[in-house]
Amino acid sequence: MTAAPSAPVRWDPDTYGRFEAERDRAALDLLVRLPDDLDPRAIWDLGCGDGHHASLLKRRYPRAEVHGLEQSADMLAGAGARDDTVRWHQGDIAAWAPERPVDLIFANAALQWVDDHEGLFPRLADQLAPRGVLAVQMPMAFETRHHTLMRDVATEGPWAGVLRDVPTIAPLLSAETYYDRLAGTCADIDLWSTTYLHALTGEAAVLQWMSGTALRPYLTALAGSPELRRGYLDALGEALSRAFPKRPDGVTLLPFPRLFLLARAR
Repeated sequence: MTAAPSAPVRWDPDTYGRFEAERDRAALDLLVRLPDDLDPRAIWDLGCGDGHHASLLKRRYPRAEVHGLEQSADMLAGAGARDDTVRWHQGDIAAWAPERPVDLIFANAALQWVDDHEGLFPRLADQLAPRGVLAVQMPMAFETRHHTLMRDVATEGPWAGVLRDVPTIAPLLSAETYYDRLAGTCADIDLWSTTYLHALTGEAAVLQWMSGTALRPYLTALAGSPELRRGYLDALGEALSRAFPKRPDGVTLLPFPRLFLLARAR
């Protein structure tokens, strides 16, 4: 997995929320697979973003103490305004250490930004209470066409020097490896993948989609160089438009694979 960026990535809640319905679908698919007999007292949403899913978890489990952990102050401000029944915390997932065992650890589209999955997943499982659940969804983005173009274009213009050492999302481990890293702690492990075919609308739809997530490290690195930023985005936008052309009805189709994991502690 990729190392954490040397400078904090700047997240834009408005840009991220532009495709909220599409991004929300995977999280909801994960939520409906939580065990029916789960009755948690302590829940942590790691990388909670704007707090939408932590708030859903609080409504689903009203007796639980729900915590949301988020590194971005901008995202966390939106979360705090959304729901005052959740306990919000600013912090890094890699350094997270709860004070007591957790009944449900929920992480939607967040752990792909954290280094060392070989060590991370066993550490998360160790924080579970007996019969506690680890529920994870991660984009399988590294090998996709749009991520490949993002990286390729970053090496091809005057912006290449600025972007050369900027870390982005790295490949996930194999599903078998995640299983093996959790098998020592968890008895019930369920892994599956789904490829969503998102029907995006608007101009430069795939570029706009990426501007909310995958491009954030590059955009942060280029924040002090507006001309380079504009040049990179123009070049990437052209490449993406060729790879993902707008259809006659105005829709741009974007295939997006995701890995899901549910593990229950013994």
